[in-house]
Amino acid sequence: MIRRIQTKVHLTRHLKTGLAAVMLMSLFMAGCSQGGTVETPDGKKAEGGKSTEIGSTYPLNTNESIKSWEVLNMNAVTFYSNLADTPFGKALAEKTGVKVEYVHPNEQQTAEQFNLMIASDELPDVIEYDWTGRSAGSYPGGPEKAIKDGVILELNDLIDQYAPNLKKKLEADPELDKMVKTDSGKYYVFPMIRNPSGLVFRGPMIRKDWLDELNLPVPTTIEEWEKTLIEFRDKKGAKAPLSVTYTGGNFEIRDAFIGAYRTSNTFYVDDSGKVKYGPIDPQYKDFLSLFRKWFAEGLFDKDFALTDTKALDNKILTGQTGATVNLLSGGLGKWMDAMKEQDPKFKLAATPYPTLKKGEVPFTGQLDFKYNPGPSKAITTAAKNPELVARWLDYAYSDEGAMLFNFGIEGESYAMENGKPAYTDLIKKNEKYSLQQMVSQYSKPNGPYEADERRNWNTYPEQDEAVKIWRETDAKKHILPAFITPTEEESKELGKIMTEVNSYKEEMFVKFIVGKEPMESYDHYVEQIKKLGIERAVEIYQNAMERYNKR
Repeated sequence: MIRRIQTKVHLTRHLKTGLAAVMLMSLFMAGCSQGGTVETPDGKKAEGGKSTEIGSTYPLNTNESIKSWEVLNMNAVTFYSNLADTPFGKALAEKTGVKVEYVHPNEQQTAEQFNLMIASDELPDVIEYDWTGRSAGSYPGGPEKAIKDGVILELNDLIDQYAPNLKKKLEADPELDKMVKTDSGKYYVFPMIRNPSGLVFRGPMIRKDWLDELNLPVPTTIEEWEKTLIEFRDKKGAKAPLSVTYTGGNFEIRDAFIGAYRTSNTFYVDDSGKVKYGPIDPQYKDFLSLFRKWFAEGLFDKDFALTDTKALDNKILTGQTGATVNLLSGGLGKWMDAMKEQDPKFKLAATPYPTLKKGEVPFTGQLDFKYNPGPSKAITTAAKNPELVARWLDYAYSDEGAMLFNFGIEGESYAMENGKPAYTDLIKKNEKYSLQQMVSQYSKPNGPYEADERRNWNTYPEQDEAVKIWRETDAKKHILPAFITPTEEESKELGKIMTEVNSYKEEMFVKFIVGKEPMESYDHYVEQIKKLGIERAVEIYQNAMERYNKR
């Protein structure tokens, strides 16, 4: 990665600011003599001797354009190849007065294209990406290092002066405020803010029509699950009764089934508040033994290590698979849509996260936080006019902007009914396309704005019920926040450790389950992971979590 020298960046920005101030002052004098409206160097508008705070009036009066690098929603790709051409993109440009050139990476190669862009030293004005350093592909070293490297800007002054709508939200919500800055207090993105009902969207699901046909209850315990999967294999001819996607070394079962043994497939927080790494817990061996048994008996997909999204789609829709762990809309809703005409009896239903004992509260499950790092936007040091970018981004947090980002265009994609936004028939009764596909043209399903509590993309009552079922876990106590920020030095160390740990852990994970490695090797496997430095990684996360708690 090519690194900029920070002093050079600051010098360049000071020069740009100084030149801009001179130009704006001359425009200001000319504007006063003509009775027009211009922007003063302090970011305020002057009209006939009066000034008003910036950010209060859109569209902005500018001839400058912005370049934004961001993934295009996969549903929108059905209709358009660029966000600028969508009804949403056109409306946003009209409402803000800012023309935007969007650069969309290939969704399957986002991390690679992000790294190439950073290395090229040719940056757009704004980048929508995960800067936390926590997830695979996110900026190594996290936001503090990205700022130090001269890649993105610290946003404290820009938010304070040019983003009154976001500033108001952060001041009103200390919990959110704590999430979106570093340990040293630096804001680094305009955040995606989830609404409370959008925190749970993944979990275990099952063919409900098969359960009804076989007179079986919805399984809740590991024992009940095993009996159900045997019935699916023997009575329904399912070749892979339980299957999940396994892409890029990521076992997408997440913590379903694993949580029954009070552990995790990754780092988690135990009952005493200490960070642990689940795949070396003694009880993790019990989970591996279970899935090894299910694999051998044909209850768990024999081809699980080769199953990507398309392969799972095929297995679900052709009756090869009767249960999985997947998304609310991108799984349950998508598959029910696909089978609506082909097999009207086809029905999926959510199941609780499995436990060992009947009536236990599941140890963990999928639960996200109010701040969603991935679809949040950072302003880069290459931004020609970062103040303009901040004002453009802040529109999304205004009342008017929130309606556009959440619901789209009034009169086209939604209408107000009894004081509440409701999707029009164009969106919810389209014969050819799903609600999610239609919505993606008119709004931004994910991005730097606050998701509206009234927004609901569920098209089936089973989806609404799924959220209620999946949120009944103790996940809030046990999930390690995605936005804690190790220091630059810690991040370097962590990156090196986890690259080796993840590679070895996934290799052994597959070998244990398919029977290529005896379970007697588990202790040796744990020792090897410890030798690779996992205990130091746990210590780093523990320190980072404690610093976060003190913010």
